[in-house]
Amino acid sequence: MDFIINLAEGFMGLFQEGANVFIDWMGSIVPLVLILMTAMNALVNILGEERVTTLARLSAKNPVSRYMILPFVSTFMLGNPMSITMGRFLPEFYKPGWAASIMQFNHTSNGIFPHINPGELFVWLGIAQGVQALGLNITELAIRYLLVGLVMNFVGGWTTDFFTERISKQQGVTLSKEFESVAEAEAN
Repeated sequence: MDFIINLAEGFMGLFQEGANVFIDWMGSIVPLVLILMTAMNALVNILGEERVTTLARLSAKNPVSRYMILPFVSTFMLGNPMSITMGRFLPEFYKPGWAASIMQFNHTSNGIFPHINPGELFVWLGIAQGVQALGLNITELAIRYLLVGLVMNFVGGWTTDFFTERISKQQGVTLSKEFESVAEAEAN
């Protein structure tokens, strides 16, 4: 009987822990994301959606600007998770590559720009503490991490473009590489 009681208590404890995490998120990450979304939308409205779309259009013309420059600007200006939303301005075909690139970049730039991903700063600080204990310079490590990240995020985004094309053909799906006008995007 004790086994059944312990099993039931453990089962309910699992859900209680889930509820505690949910309440913690409601007091921390959820309001933060809502405020960031509001700020992002306000910034787009202040700058004008046409200007932001023009920036995306210019950067989407080649993979270097699409997967190195635009992710850097997006993460530096918006941080994680809002930098991901810049992908909404890209054509459908490039969105999987954008997601691959930007989600990696939110991590690889954290050492030199901690404001980009403060939720995971503890990972960088743990590595940095070990590097400092060896008597090495953590700024050099952060810059190297950023530079290697730029290259690897580009490779990840561009490689994803190749997979997207192959899988699209295999599945008989056509994803647009063309930009919609603002009016078309609002209609959709």
